[in-house]
Amino acid sequence: MSNTETSTPIDPVTLTVIQNGLQQVCDEMDIAFSRSAFSPVIAEADDRSDGIYHRDTGELIAQGEFGLPIFVGTMQYSTMSIIERIEAGITAAPEPGDIYIVNDPYLGGTHLMDVRFAMPFYYDGKLYCWLQNTGHWPDIGGMVPGGFSAHATEVEQEGLRLPPVKLFKRGEMDQEIFAILKSNMRIADQRIGDIRAQEAALKVGARRLAHLLDRYGSETVDQAIGEIRNRSAQLMRAHINRIPQGNYIGEAFVDSDGVNNEPLKIVMKITREGDNLDFDMTGSSAPCAGPMNSVMATTYSSIYLAIKHVFPDVPINAGVFEPLNIKRPEGTFLDAQYPRPVSGCAAEVSQRIAEAVFAALVQAIPDEVTAAPAGTSGNFSLGGDDPETGKDYVMYLMTGGGYGGNADHDGLTNGCSTIGISKMPPVEVMEQKFPILFTRFALREGSGGAGEHRGGFGVDYEIKLLRGNARASFVMDHGRFGPQGAVGGADGAPNMIVLHRGDGDYSPPHRSKDQDLPLGTGESIAVQTPGGGGYGDSAKRDSKLIQRDLKRGYYSPETARELYNFDPDTVPGTPGETGAPGE
Repeated sequence: MSNTETSTPIDPVTLTVIQNGLQQVCDEMDIAFSRSAFSPVIAEADDRSDGIYHRDTGELIAQGEFGLPIFVGTMQYSTMSIIERIEAGITAAPEPGDIYIVNDPYLGGTHLMDVRFAMPFYYDGKLYCWLQNTGHWPDIGGMVPGGFSAHATEVEQEGLRLPPVKLFKRGEMDQEIFAILKSNMRIADQRIGDIRAQEAALKVGARRLAHLLDRYGSETVDQAIGEIRNRSAQLMRAHINRIPQGNYIGEAFVDSDGVNNEPLKIVMKITREGDNLDFDMTGSSAPCAGPMNSVMATTYSSIYLAIKHVFPDVPINAGVFEPLNIKRPEGTFLDAQYPRPVSGCAAEVSQRIAEAVFAALVQAIPDEVTAAPAGTSGNFSLGGDDPETGKDYVMYLMTGGGYGGNADHDGLTNGCSTIGISKMPPVEVMEQKFPILFTRFALREGSGGAGEHRGGFGVDYEIKLLRGNARASFVMDHGRFGPQGAVGGADGAPNMIVLHRGDGDYSPPHRSKDQDLPLGTGESIAVQTPGGGGYGDSAKRDSKLIQRDLKRGYYSPETARELYNFDPDTVPGTPGETGAPGE
């Protein structure tokens, strides 16, 4: 799938139509996946992604706009792993109608709950490309419901690990492999809905891609794919050329690994030399005992998504990654090897890696980089039994937080996590499916870091268990350190967790990580997610914006005095409701 020197140049109109057509194939897979999935984390929160990958190299050709960016690199690397294992004779060779299943983190993955389906796509009797998707399953076994074990010290404690195997063979599901899956996870009878949804999404993609190839021919589409890749690399290099030559160092910290209550450090050295960017993280902390290790594919993908945040107009394909040279961080917790536990890598460590990229590049191009966002997915799993239905359940919840301020405006409030578009499922859906009640779901007032452009605000929510008994587990972050401010801005407020139980209130010793916490009927869990970092000197903030924030209840008068040295009693009049961008 590459352009040749002897081929006739493809005209711009056809190139654009094919590029949009490939994107549409992926978008339709995303939509079909969410609409047909059983689990709220996929159907409502959109914790999934779909893409098209090169038949020989596994490199990314196109990915849906509605999928998680963190899966950009990981799905590319998992396709590469499948191809390598097939060539080595370890994995069975593909046939039409086959679909491989894999969730092994060390083979181009994230954590075990992110289950990938890969389907070889044939056209005119030949393997043309690979279609792949990833969906977050609410449980894959392991020592705690939901798989987010805060205290795991080996990957086996996190759930069932699958190398690439054919779940579907020539269009038929292998019932023996399905039986193994069901025997190793909770609420197993519900997984068939998500499995069929992943299968259906791939088949939708196959039909749409076949239509595109029927219309333009495989040679023309191949040529367009090569040209799209080349132009994407050129665009990425054009952006890189706006960065001054030199070295830039940023740091970020993980609260703890869940086992040892000490922070983990990420050191990000970015070097602009020529029209490439070099990334070196070898000065980061050593591998850790707990589940906050990051596998190679997730570490690389975290850098890709960070650059996409900085330069949002670049398309998503392998050409964009070409000018980004990443030195493998061997000997650090960012290059996890078996059997290191990794449940926090995609949801939490990836966001610290992106934050380190932002902290480095804001020194070089401050007008294009934001202060740090909330940077945690707020992973909260609740597993128990519902006496009203007589069934067990596993509830998985992710929440938003504040985005960092930037040179132009305040940060977004209750934005999705840095790694993608996933959003919290609607409160009404969660209350309908699980024996819980949200007694509070509100903006976390005052949590945005102060600055000329303040950070956005996090979320303040509380969940009460209505009946039965349950166990709660958390793998969150930014509880020890708030999201970093930039260019003189203040840090955002850190994450907070409190369990209100009959024997008294409890907060995790590791601040944002704990597991297997018992919860009885009428007891509740309160979470406050981080606000974004502030951007610029808070003394330069427009007083009208401070007045507006006060009127809307974002800050108390006392907080306004503390953060901005602003006394509302000395300002006559009432501010209007016209707000700054970013609200």
